[in-house]
Amino acid sequence: MTIKSPELNGSRIQCSSSFSAMIPYSIKNYWVRFWMHFAGTGFWRRIATRFAKWSVPGYLGGIHLASKNKKGFISPNATITHNNVVLGNHVYIGDRVIIFNAGDGGPVDLGDKVLLLGDTYIHTSQGGSVRIGRDTHIQPCCHLLAYKGSIEIGQDVQIAPQCAFYPYDHGILPGEMILKQPLTTKGDIRIGDGAWLGYGVIVLSGVHIGEGAVIGAGSVVTRSIPDGAVAVGMPARVIKMRSDLKSKD
Repeated sequence: MTIKSPELNGSRIQCSSSFSAMIPYSIKNYWVRFWMHFAGTGFWRRIATRFAKWSVPGYLGGIHLASKNKKGFISPNATITHNNVVLGNHVYIGDRVIIFNAGDGGPVDLGDKVLLLGDTYIHTSQGGSVRIGRDTHIQPCCHLLAYKGSIEIGQDVQIAPQCAFYPYDHGILPGEMILKQPLTTKGDIRIGDGAWLGYGVIVLSGVHIGEGAVIGAGSVVTRSIPDGAVAVGMPARVIKMRSDLKSKD
């Protein structure tokens, strides 16, 4: 894994444990910094991560730890079986996140301050890769399956829970089992900087979502969406432009 640089602006996280709450913040801070120095993905490094997290429980605690350590925070309960993961500084990888390479997949590149919350699944295969830009937040239970095509998500993107990205399709020709037909793709998926995807959005192959675009909850995006557009539906259609909205005084 490759580590990059700058600092996050961290804030104090209050511990729910009454015993831990009695410990002065300066001691907690020293405890966290000591154990996070040894934290990582190996067995003993995961033990160190558990010790560090004792003083700041919950997923917010893990995000706080990521802000204190350039190596970021990788939950001891995350599973990373990928030989080409590149991590920026202060990356947070939450509980039960899975990052997997089928053997012929491309790299997974997570920029500085990326947040991958619990139960998110990233899988690369058949040459597909995943790149997620700085300060992008991916909420729980999202699926990024980079088969055949790649998934490129820009900076400052907000992705709500249960979103899914599929840059491939199954062959469905008659006369042969679908399971035995080769995968096809219409191209990579690209999400522009500052976009916002609501709960349960599905993005299909060849789709480009523009910078600052908003995709409504439950939409299925089958065609590209321009910069600054608001799109909803199955399939998603543009209903307005953000530039047409009046700001409140």
